[in-house]
Amino acid sequence: MESNQSMSTVKDTQILDSLRQCMDPEIPISVVDMGLIYGITIKDDNKVDIKMTMTTRGCPLHDTLVNDVKRYASKVPGVTGVNVEIVWEPAWTPEKMSEEGKKMINYGKNKTVAPINYETAMPQGVGSLVKQEDGSLILMDEKQQGFMVNQAIVEFWKLCNGQRRITELVDMFSKQLGLQRNQMEKEVLQLVQQLRDGGLIVIKEPEVSNVQFRK
Repeated sequence: MESNQSMSTVKDTQILDSLRQCMDPEIPISVVDMGLIYGITIKDDNKVDIKMTMTTRGCPLHDTLVNDVKRYASKVPGVTGVNVEIVWEPAWTPEKMSEEGKKMINYGKNKTVAPINYETAMPQGVGSLVKQEDGSLILMDEKQQGFMVNQAIVEFWKLCNGQRRITELVDMFSKQLGLQRNQMEKEVLQLVQQLRDGGLIVIKEPEVSNVQFRK
């Protein structure tokens, strides 16, 4: 029999540390730095209750993220179960992000990056994929800076072969995830921008020949 003292040995800081490995599916930043974790309660029997929110209500990757949060929280030794409750109040805003998270997406800075022409752009994945010992995935840019990513982001990055327009990528990615194309369009456009900002894809514009302009 275990005495009461050895019960509830799990600390919320341990849960938070583990969740720092858990990435938002749309932005390669952890759910902790994104400010999505609103509360962690640890009961006497080491069951963990997590209150969290999402950046948008319509996010088609909700289930993926909830499962990821459960998986990472369960990695903490001693945890006997994880319950995740999604709450919408108070609503998430970029202000809830940690300083680290804001730096990563340059929140509040004006970026003078050329806009992406979604009709013609053909993203090309650059960098390399590294699998950590704990099974987590990291995409390294050419300067060897690492970005924590999940399997869905990796699959998308692999689809970016410099030969496919963004509309084709949306088609392929939504098929791969088994989601509606119209649900995925906004996600893919965000993903393209974030991967480009992270130096993990370059945007190629096709060669324009004069032929198109002749009547």
